[in-house]
Amino acid sequence: MGGRTVNTARTDSLTSWDADWNGLRVVVAGIGVSGFSAADTLVELGADVVVVDAATDDESRAKADTLKIVGVSDVLLGAEHAQSLPDVSAGAPQLVVTSPGWKPAQPLLAAAASAGIPIWGDVELAWRLRNRQGRKPAEWLTVTGTNGKTTTVGLAESMLQASGLRAAAVGNVGTPVLDAIRDPEGFDVLVLELSSFQLHWSHTLSPLASVCLNVAEDHVDWHGSYAGYLADKAKIYANTRVAAVYNDEDAATQRMVAEADVVEGCRAIGFTTSSPDISMLGVVDDLLVDRAFIEDRHTSAAELAALGDFEHGAARHLVANALAAAALVRAAGVEPGAVAAGIRTYRPGEHRIQLVAHYAGVTWVNDSKATNPHAAEASLEAFKQVIWIAGGLPKGVEYDDLVARNAPRLKTVVLIGADTSRLKTALRRHAPDVPIIEALPGETEGEQPDTNGVAGSASGSNVMSAAVAAAADAAGDGDTVLMAPAAASMDQFPSYAHRGNAFIEAVREYVEGQAPTTKEL
Repeated sequence: MGGRTVNTARTDSLTSWDADWNGLRVVVAGIGVSGFSAADTLVELGADVVVVDAATDDESRAKADTLKIVGVSDVLLGAEHAQSLPDVSAGAPQLVVTSPGWKPAQPLLAAAASAGIPIWGDVELAWRLRNRQGRKPAEWLTVTGTNGKTTTVGLAESMLQASGLRAAAVGNVGTPVLDAIRDPEGFDVLVLELSSFQLHWSHTLSPLASVCLNVAEDHVDWHGSYAGYLADKAKIYANTRVAAVYNDEDAATQRMVAEADVVEGCRAIGFTTSSPDISMLGVVDDLLVDRAFIEDRHTSAAELAALGDFEHGAARHLVANALAAAALVRAAGVEPGAVAAGIRTYRPGEHRIQLVAHYAGVTWVNDSKATNPHAAEASLEAFKQVIWIAGGLPKGVEYDDLVARNAPRLKTVVLIGADTSRLKTALRRHAPDVPIIEALPGETEGEQPDTNGVAGSASGSNVMSAAVAAAADAAGDGDTVLMAPAAASMDQFPSYAHRGNAFIEAVREYVEGQAPTTKEL
């Protein structure tokens, strides 16, 4: 780019689907789910698009072929292309739309920032496109937090649908928000799960209601510091119009709301798993109640649901997520009856405290989505005696507090992951009497990473099979084998879902292998 700077007047004016996107020179960084969706959308708008990604695998090449067919000018695959900012049609890019996983210090993005080129995420792009002639834009409810995001957006979606609204959970939950924006029927409400990465690249969002569920150390490697992580999480509240929802049991979220620059008239609404104060939702006896969205909140509360409405039990973290979801949908005008109905009809997704099997007195639980210590603790505290399968890519976090608080419930720890040094050190320091078994690369056949540095599914499956076998040897009647890694998966598995599926398959194979020796299934 040679130090050139870009006039942003045109991109500043792009605030609707019907704005002048034609011929806009855009670089899309990343060809994953969000990058593909962004490139496809921009082509539909008439922009001139070049896509860049370091990946060269078959899936990426197939996506590249598809994007070229729909009209993308060029797709540049290979690590060398991610090291600099390409021109678009022999001109400097006017906009970069990045996939959320790309770090700000990545050379291509750093070059764009240095040149003054706006950098948006797909969520920022979607917010600008939500206004479309002849269609009422969907209201946005936004959710972030270190843990519980997917459960909360799922519960909110269920409550909204129970009230008769056309609603969808989108964003980091799996469905790209741009796909929802382009839906021909449109939506009344979108509930967005937003990661700290997505929030970093979002600038002008103004949701109806927003919540940060909780915060704990995570993604320090991406943000550069815990302070940077907190700052991006706090962006969830910026420009909120009706309700900025916070966790009364998490002081950091209270501070975020107190310091947020919201729209005048926006209210701070708390939630707690204890008895609520005024302008809060909480629990009284066995009821979820609302003292925020009722007229006489000083002297009464509205019943929203009962603890018995939770199909698989009202674990404390699940109740907290439901209260957060209820606060969001109540801000959107949903009646109490729909909150209860939404809880009753909600079905949790896979890989979050998911019962896999109960065999020979041992309960097997998959919580592969516990990709950090805070999430793993929610699982661990739900069980009395645990054989804990843990480890993976630590993302710069520490494990001392997690291990110290849960040492009494640990019977054995089975370690997976390419580098378990931090977790092992914490275990030896705070749980020295707990046996540690390692199932590491090199101890089973096929442990060779693929060309992108991520272990293939076959090698990951071998590690998980070894881990399940070790856990089975250590487990006895009444024990729970819990796979809650407290770490990301990418060192041995393509995703937490692949890791969870490998665990489920390994447990299935173990149980089937034992079946001929016993009638218990």
